[in-house]
Amino acid sequence: MKRMVCLILLTALLMPLFAQGGVEEKAVLDMSAPVTLTIWTHEDANRKVLEQELIAEFMEMNPNVTVDYQTYPSSKMRELLTVSFSANQGPDIFNQSQSVVRQFVIEGRVSALDPEWIGEASLDDVTGRYIPGALAAVEYDGDIHGLPLEYTNFCTYLNKNIFRDAGLDPEKDYPKTWEEVMEVSKKLVLREGEIITRRGYDFRYPSYTMQFLPMVEQLGGKLMSDDGKTAVVGDEAWLQFFTYMRDWGPEGYNLGGPTYLPPRKVFDNNNNEIAMSDSGLYQQGRMKKANPDFFNSDDWMVIPFPQFEDAVVETAGAIACHYYMVNGQIDTLNQMWAWKLVDFMLSHSADYLEQVNLVQPTYELFESDAFAALPFSDVFAADMKKGDLVYFAGNSSAVNDKLKGAVESAMLLGEDPATVLENFRKEIQILIDDE
Repeated sequence: MKRMVCLILLTALLMPLFAQGGVEEKAVLDMSAPVTLTIWTHEDANRKVLEQELIAEFMEMNPNVTVDYQTYPSSKMRELLTVSFSANQGPDIFNQSQSVVRQFVIEGRVSALDPEWIGEASLDDVTGRYIPGALAAVEYDGDIHGLPLEYTNFCTYLNKNIFRDAGLDPEKDYPKTWEEVMEVSKKLVLREGEIITRRGYDFRYPSYTMQFLPMVEQLGGKLMSDDGKTAVVGDEAWLQFFTYMRDWGPEGYNLGGPTYLPPRKVFDNNNNEIAMSDSGLYQQGRMKKANPDFFNSDDWMVIPFPQFEDAVVETAGAIACHYYMVNGQIDTLNQMWAWKLVDFMLSHSADYLEQVNLVQPTYELFESDAFAALPFSDVFAADMKKGDLVYFAGNSSAVNDKLKGAVESAMLLGEDPATVLENFRKEIQILIDDE
């Protein structure tokens, strides 16, 4: 009798282990239970139309699921997410760029994907969908914490008419190096006094790390050492870069600067305002909507991201990626349905491409006729192989701000590059030491 009691007690003690221990048995979820999912995403009018259609289709297929789709300005999303997660009230699904999501991944705020939830046998099967590096920002401790919504690299859009107006042949005279960018811009720029009325080229100033770090890396410089402990490596590369930016600005040849309208916002106008502007493949969708006559003409082209003449590393424009992620603080049933919805939406990569010009980094899409049919998609694809996804754990915004300050000290104030470099090094080292 005592033996029987001991066996019963032992069985009772071991049963929880089968549910959550080394011989884990997954909890049985009621798939028919009603579920409400909230999505927060940054504003994009074209994408909103597509995603609402996909969500409606998903809810029709799964009548127990209700989805509340909410959009917010990109500039407010990070703050909203930080505050809501701190109060354990974050949305079920959200999207953000690689620089922001990495912070949430490391903090443990987001769900780790169970591949079976999206019909895959293993995480290797999920990884196998994507080109190398596409999941880098959301991979952590052997898990995947997000799926790519859009994968963007910058190439240079060029207005052929402005080149011709300056006596240049756009097909032959387009710049291949940063030195040529400056020389060509001197021929293209128009001014009224010191005020520029037409720029040849100008930089993508809000995206300082994406725009400028590849330029430094071409010359052999790095933001930090490989072990992540030492700030700003390769003084000669950084000095050459800061000198270039000083020569570009009003204290040098006065070719442009961050005080003017962002190039990508005026390029589509085709109003003799700028000849070259860096942007992603998605810019074509905006051009087509804003100025269909220009888009459908042969008056523009796309060229590769320039290299320095003495580049030691061939690096193209940096890559940005927005990921859809799932809140790790919600219950398991909601996490499962959230991942199913994310996977369902993103399985329509051709629709995202054709309707919104967003590129998802899947082999299936890159090998599709839809991708090949887009103008200059081959230029973007070739440069993408040379670019890197840029993120710095929780300090991406701070790094961008410090680089902004350094670039503008050289460009707008004409400060000595050596002084700019030393100040920048100190600021980045503080960020590293505070990690």
